[in-house]
Amino acid sequence: MKKIVYLIAAVSLMVSCQQQTVETEQDRFVSELMSRMTLEEKIGQLNLITPGGGIPTGSVVSTGVEEKVKAGKVGGIFGIYGPEKVRQAQTLAVEESRLGIPMLFGSDIIHGYKTTFPIPLGLSGSWDLELIEETARMAAKEATADGIFWNFSPMVDIARDPRWGRVAEGAGEDAYLGSQVAKAMVRGYQGDDLGSSTTMMATVKHMALYGASEAGRDYNTVDMSRQRMFNDYLPPYKAAVDAGVGCVMSSFNDVDGIPATGNKWLLTDLLRSQWGFDGFVVSDYTSVNEMIAHGLGDLQAVSALSLKAGLDMDMVGEGFLTTLEKSLEEGKISEEDINTACRRVLEAKYKLGLFEDPYRYNDITRPVKDILTEENRALARKAAAHSFVLLKNEKEVLPLEKTGTIALVGPLANSKNNMLGTWAPTGNPQLSIAVLEGIKNAAGKGVRILHAKGANISDDPEFAKKINVFGPRIEIDERSPETLLKEALAISARADVIVAVVGEASEMSGESSSRTNLLLPESQKRLVRELAKTGKPLVLVTMSGRPLALVEENELATAMLQTWHPGIEAGNAIADVLFGAYNPSGKLTMTFPRNVGQVPIYYSHRATGRPQEGDEFTKFKSNYLDVSNTPLFPFGYGLSYTDFEYKNLSLSVDVLTAAEVLDVSVELTNTGDYDGEEVVQLYVRDLVASVTRPVKELKGFKKVWLKKGETKTIRFKLTADELAFYNFNLERVAESGEFQVFVGADSNAALQQVFTFVE
Repeated sequence: MKKIVYLIAAVSLMVSCQQQTVETEQDRFVSELMSRMTLEEKIGQLNLITPGGGIPTGSVVSTGVEEKVKAGKVGGIFGIYGPEKVRQAQTLAVEESRLGIPMLFGSDIIHGYKTTFPIPLGLSGSWDLELIEETARMAAKEATADGIFWNFSPMVDIARDPRWGRVAEGAGEDAYLGSQVAKAMVRGYQGDDLGSSTTMMATVKHMALYGASEAGRDYNTVDMSRQRMFNDYLPPYKAAVDAGVGCVMSSFNDVDGIPATGNKWLLTDLLRSQWGFDGFVVSDYTSVNEMIAHGLGDLQAVSALSLKAGLDMDMVGEGFLTTLEKSLEEGKISEEDINTACRRVLEAKYKLGLFEDPYRYNDITRPVKDILTEENRALARKAAAHSFVLLKNEKEVLPLEKTGTIALVGPLANSKNNMLGTWAPTGNPQLSIAVLEGIKNAAGKGVRILHAKGANISDDPEFAKKINVFGPRIEIDERSPETLLKEALAISARADVIVAVVGEASEMSGESSSRTNLLLPESQKRLVRELAKTGKPLVLVTMSGRPLALVEENELATAMLQTWHPGIEAGNAIADVLFGAYNPSGKLTMTFPRNVGQVPIYYSHRATGRPQEGDEFTKFKSNYLDVSNTPLFPFGYGLSYTDFEYKNLSLSVDVLTAAEVLDVSVELTNTGDYDGEEVVQLYVRDLVASVTRPVKELKGFKKVWLKKGETKTIRFKLTADELAFYNFNLERVAESGEFQVFVGADSNAALQQVFTFVE
């Protein structure tokens, strides 16, 4: 045993020495380079620009790009892709600037590059961390093949208000699940070697609390207690930092009254001093400049404030480039402030291997080998199918038989333009598989498919104009709504089953796409009502970038399958699930409300002194007069074509000490007629604490495959760390007392046991 201990110690010492050597070499290289840089060149490294005309991500573009690059006034660039174009731009920096410092090339690779995966909210619904990591790894491989090696992803903002359009870009409402997804995506993008030509630097965003914008309105103010920050909103950012993320992006909103981009407590005290982050911080798109509108001064003032707060790179606004020299002369910042930020940017370039080979990502043979391959599309198809959530399945109408006649209707049934979803600027919608095409591919000769549009996504041309900024997403048919409806009803009358594909256009969610109405547009609601009147089995395939209020649709439909926006293989993946080639296993990562008046609604709410017990209205309890407290579909919810039975929940001990591990086990049996996967979820409630605690918190989950009739024992481990929280003094503590453990298929898990924790 001693030999093993000594060997481990020796290996650890050797690894430590190697790391120290690398750090010393990096420090030496960067210090020597900086000793030759002028003040203007150092400030230039803090400038991130976009030339426009490439990948659209914002409303402002940079000017005089070529001249600035040659003058050493650009540290990074985005909106350019393709190995030849990237090499051409990099050549300007490496061969025509005085010191030849290479640039960073970035982009928003949010859910895939050219091979587009489901939107992140959908991907999180798979509850499959290995799959999520694999999609990030594939995205990195594709993007780097096209010359992009710095990614503005993952977005890890916790979001509990579906009015906010950017819920589509995150992993939902839960801090624990969000943290696991954040780590998986960072691992996927960055891999084990950041200097590899197939990995890319990840950027966790948006630091911080952006998902809690008041009224669900994008870019709006955020105000919350520090305790809520630390317990509910900050964990995914920290998880990404702990996973080694190379970059952090500041958010648009304010935090404690100070915009995040200029918030020293956030970017330095918390991020660096408490969490130990050693990468660089970039602003969001012109968020430095936008601090003027926040009321914090002119461009010079807010630029100085941001630099001193810990911001290292200014995205597009060029406030650093144009004002920092003057602020230095006036004593508002120090040369050390500039040097610190410059060093962090240069260190990132060193870690990426750019000083060794600035053209390592410019291999012109890679795009054809690595982008949009059959393997990549197969992964996109798998990821999409695994992300779908079966919300309802009466009379076991699903899976569909490969016989008879199917009426396929709805404005999204044959709409390539809406399959990729929001924030897919690098994808080509015309390469996506529409639902009609996918169903034809899967149905075979025994199925007759009749198709009709049935309705527009919306009949409102003014609304459509807002949605169609990046291309046609809502296309209002030349035919009248009445004509479209009659056509759909005519083919439905000849069908055995109706499949209606309805929901949001892709740009009805995402950035600058907040909504106060969570209903389907009236044009589609009318279609669903009339289809239901036919008496035929009605399968609703719903697409959206957010939870919708689907009370009426849930009552009218025989079955409902939530498919988010599924990505490039949308139609094939939907057909896989509808016909039973894959048994749906997705679970919701955001609660679906009954109406917008319940918002924000989330499962881990705190206890109240007057809780409503059950759904029956009781006066002077915490409830509504016009609707129950319960959501339409709870967090963690999702059905399968088979049935699962939970029983025999067991705890290894009744009393847990801080040094021990609590083993939790439950028996899971597939009692249905299909093989399938189930996401087993473990929740904990702290019954007595020094502050009010949530009624339930997710603390573990496992995705389990069972053949029909098979039983498995599923095991979890709970430690004091899972029981800990931030108290009133922001101390992370696990307090003695009683705890409940719940295990089941969703956040309404019924099986429960109690144990006592002793500090």
